[in-house]
Amino acid sequence: MTLDEICEKIKACAQLMNARYGAVVFDEWVLVSLEQNRARILHYVGPRNDEFLKNFVNDLGPLRNALHDAQYGPGDFEFARHGVGTKIEAFLVAGPGLYIICNNTQNSMDVIAKNPRWLEAQIPFAELAEHIRGNPLHISWDTKIFSKPN
Repeated sequence: MTLDEICEKIKACAQLMNARYGAVVFDEWVLVSLEQNRARILHYVGPRNDEFLKNFVNDLGPLRNALHDAQYGPGDFEFARHGVGTKIEAFLVAGPGLYIICNNTQNSMDVIAKNPRWLEAQIPFAELAEHIRGNPLHISWDTKIFSKPN
């Protein structure tokens, strides 16, 4: 999958989740690379563009260990139930060293999940995860080409 394709998929997923939930589920969607031991933002939608990377390590909170766990592959995801404020609620593995970070800067995942519409809102997220599982994003830093791996 290309960078443009995944950005369109993220946008569509956010819109579908919000429509099914009846409110904004995640107001922050970030495609980040952790390749070469360096965090790089590849795509950002949210209220704190300039602050996100500066606070990224601290905001990972309980998801920090899971984010670096080799058992997660493309399409796998994890949620943190008690991330309040800018603490990150979820990540989805987009490809090798590539992650979609999902966050609600106002509510915790615990609050979000109390809405009965949360179950329905998860469907587009799961569909995005399955699409990525079959067609992960791969970035070649040497050539700066965004492509599907061979």
